[in-house]
Parts: sequence; structure tokens; C-alpha cells
Amino acid sequence: MSLPRVVSWATTHPGTKRSVNQDAFVDRSDLGVWAVADGAGGHQGGEIASGLLREALNALPGSLPAADLMIRVRQAVASTHEQLRRLAEARGPSVMMASTVVTLIVRDSHYACLWAGDSRGYLLRKGRMHQITHDHSLVQELMDTGAITAAEADTHPHANIITRAVGAEEPVVLDKITDAVRSGDRFLLCSDGLTKTLSETEIARLLADDSGAGPAQALIAAALARNASDNVTAVAVDVSGVIDTDC
Repeated sequence: MSLPRVVSWATTHPGTKRSVNQDAFVDRSDLGVWAVADGAGGHQGGEIASGLLREALNALPGSLPAADLMIRVRQAVASTHEQLRRLAEARGPSVMMASTVVTLIVRDSHYACLWAGDSRGYLLRKGRMHQITHDHSLVQELMDTGAITAAEADTHPHANIITRAVGAEEPVVLDKITDAVRSGDRFLLCSDGLTKTLSETEIARLLADDSGAGPAQALIAAALARNASDNVTAVAVDVSGVIDTDC
């Protein structure tokens, strides 16, 4: 197993309006795996759904070789999906227990990001940040077709509708992006409570700031200062000492 040097920060908060936190995060720096899960809003057991994803990914053994890691991450998500569907079926025909998930894997000189839903992954490289995931949401589909603009999406009445989630459709499908990682790269995984509260310009500035307790903590503090109405979660991963070998 070969890991670059990484430093990670992770935090979550229920927000200023909600008493229950349906978000969860995974910080497995020992394995090179990080994740954010957001229990689907309005669905029964959202906190159970995100919690089961956290448990499944935290249960991965720390000695997995690179060749097996992505397979085992996919298996963990798939098994959680089946477990959630069984739990929902036992509770009644109209019950859904679901969660978004975005997972980052960093090993050797490459990274992979797997996701379902609208929890996002960003990459900050050489001072410029870009989104590496593509939302599975109704407003994203409308933007993709040109029906609405990005500005209109922020205030769309159906901005909370996701089109893919673990525990929802059958079978669950994770989108994937892979690329080379470079020393100095900084990744952010976050729930939509953060991206709906702070602009991408603000997120990029706080993600790059090393002056405080850490970028994840700074992002959550800024969201709470804006009276974030949803749960907010951030996981930041800084990469250095990249080894130039195949992942």
C-alpha cells in the first residue's frame, strides 16, 4: 500500500434551524478514503441512512491494496443500499430511507471520486477551485437542458429534489471521475447545506486558508454565521508528497 502524505479536517453541524443532523462523514486517512453522506431530506430515517454508510466505510480494513480499494468502496455502498431498502420495506410501502454520498479515494499518484446525489466534491489546485462532481438533482437536469440558469437554480422551488441516492432507486449507480493527483492539491467534500449557504468564491477562499483551526472548521463556521438552515458538513483533504506510480 502506498499513500501520499495527507492532512485532513472534518466537521459537521445540524445547522441553525434543525435539531437532528442527518449528515455523516468518514475520515479514513489511514486508508486514503473520505466521504460525506446526507440523509435525504424529508424521508424517514435519513440519519439512519447516512449513518449506515459511515459505518460501512469505516469498517473497511486499513490494509487494502490499491487494486481492491475502489471495489470494496463500491461494495460497501451497494450493501448499504440493499440494507436500507430492506429496512424501508419492513417499515411500510411508502417509506424510503436514503442518503446521498460522495467519496474520495487517494492512492499513489491518483484520485477517484464516486458519488450519488447532490453532495459535492471540489478540487483546489494552484489557487483555482472547480467542482469535480455533477449533481444528481432536478435543478441540475434543468440547467443541463438550458431550461433554467444557475442563478435561477438557487431559488428554484424544487431545489431540494435529488434524482439519485443510496437506498432509493434500484440498483444504485455511482458516477466516477479519476485523475492524477499533484502535491498541493486540496479536496473538499461537502453536503448541500454548505453549497446552498456559501458561494463558490467564499468556499474557495476558506478552503485555501491555513490560518485557523482548519478549512473544514472555517467553512462550517462561515455557514453558521449565515444562519445555515440545513445540516452542514465539510471534509477537506490536503495532499503532498505524491508518489508517481500507477494507482
